[in-house]
Amino acid sequence: MRLDKYLQTTGLVPRRERAKQACDAGLIELDGKPAKPSAEVRVGQMITLKLGMRVSVYEVLQIAERPVARDKREEYRRLVSDERIEFES
Repeated sequence: MRLDKYLQTTGLVPRRERAKQACDAGLIELDGKPAKPSAEVRVGQMITLKLGMRVSVYEVLQIAERPVARDKREEYRRLVSDERIEFES
């Protein structure tokens, strides 16, 4: 499955177009490398999201063909780390 579609179906990014824009801006990595929206997502890969003031890393557990209900999303992705970016003054 394409990365932009996976991000949208699992609720990591609310809309597919925003997922594409984030990938194009270099804010999303797949296994530690900047990813294109068309990158193929596989079970076991790590997705890093650098959105807003947070850096979140998720492990892909399953591939969903349709949008996943909120209460089922943890079956498809697992949060590995979630860090807030702090700037020193």
